[in-house]
Amino acid sequence: MKFLKVENSRVFEFVKQEDIEKFQSDITKHHMAILEKRSKGNDFLGWVDLPSAINNEIIESIVQVAQKIKEKAEVFVVIGIGGSYLGSRAIIEALNKNFTFLEEKKEYPIIIYAGQNISEDYLSDLLEILNKKEYALAVISKSGTTTEPAIAFRILKSHLEKKYGKPEAKERIIAITDESKGVLKKLATDEGYQTFVVPDDVGGRYSVLTPVGLLPIAVAGFNIQKLIDGARTMQELNLQTSSFEQNPITLYAATRNALYRKNKFIEILVNYQPNLYYFTEWWKQLYGESEGKEGKGIFPASVSFTSDLHSMGQYIQEGQRILFETILSVEKPESELIIPNDKNNLDGLNYIAGKRLHEVNQMAELGTILAHVEGGVPNIEIKIPKVSEYYLGQLIYFFEMACAISGYIIGVNPFDQPGVEAYKKNMFALLGKPGFEMETEKIRKTISS
Repeated sequence: MKFLKVENSRVFEFVKQEDIEKFQSDITKHHMAILEKRSKGNDFLGWVDLPSAINNEIIESIVQVAQKIKEKAEVFVVIGIGGSYLGSRAIIEALNKNFTFLEEKKEYPIIIYAGQNISEDYLSDLLEILNKKEYALAVISKSGTTTEPAIAFRILKSHLEKKYGKPEAKERIIAITDESKGVLKKLATDEGYQTFVVPDDVGGRYSVLTPVGLLPIAVAGFNIQKLIDGARTMQELNLQTSSFEQNPITLYAATRNALYRKNKFIEILVNYQPNLYYFTEWWKQLYGESEGKEGKGIFPASVSFTSDLHSMGQYIQEGQRILFETILSVEKPESELIIPNDKNNLDGLNYIAGKRLHEVNQMAELGTILAHVEGGVPNIEIKIPKVSEYYLGQLIYFFEMACAISGYIIGVNPFDQPGVEAYKKNMFALLGKPGFEMETEKIRKTISS
């Protein structure tokens, strides 16, 4: 059994080993508080033991429902925003072959997303496609009133009912929502939709290992048991110790916070595999919403190399020295492709003829790390043997736990997001939502002044 590994030796030009070791006492304290669920925000710590606690009956039920969807639908629409869709999309995109969407015959439904924006063109284009396809949908929301997914669900529910008739439409709708309260729960009960529960003690950005993430991943044809097994492996490792020498989670949390104390305010998560793009998007939400409050927190950014070396590479190499990189390094790809020899060699590439393309990618990765470190950018490497359900499960738990620890180190509650409400209040006021009349008047005065 292999574990992901953290390599932090390329930060020592910027922070000393003792700077990192100084965090051991604090991290041990917070680590234990999280495991015992007695830390700030402890009513949202259900994800901590989720991999080992998840009910086998729920897994079997998810697999059965996924099979029914496969029999009914060519397309499965996941309606949600933030953690309600990013986790599943991260895993599905990571595991999918890059051009599956071009295959004429598909074994599993294509997963499409809605409710993550309010673009009229996006939803109109989606409806055009759904007019021609057999489809089903999942709507994911604890309350059922979050604006973006609620609008999308209202429109798609109407479309589904017109296309199939109300009795058949309800067989194609799955609600993933609160166990007992909220308007979506009431609607699901009234209409007789299949439902799954979003646990009360698991926040959206930590919910990928609940039905929120597991159902879409299963519908896409991937093994959710292996995903959970990988997360459970990392959970078990984390339970044993908080020592940096033995726990990669605490080593990563300490290293990034030591860099933060040295005025490295931006962390760039780097991938060298295009199918990990949405994994970095999930990571950005996890860390941005968890740490970014009270004027604190490392700003999470991401890049896809080597393509972004031709756009962002210049800034990373020579811009402000306020950033560090964390590399998602994959040791072994699924495929093998050899670079051929060319008799004319006009492009001058015969020096790499006979090499695997992955070897070239690895040398690009190492060369970039060395250049960036020399240019003043510390680098942390997170290495996984390959992209699979099992190792993605490890990564999920690894990043979730490290994020919680990091939030407590800087003194914030990693499980709330009060700043997200600011734009909503203004939007509701501008749209004339009842109860926001005072805010509407205030905004009008601000705009006219």
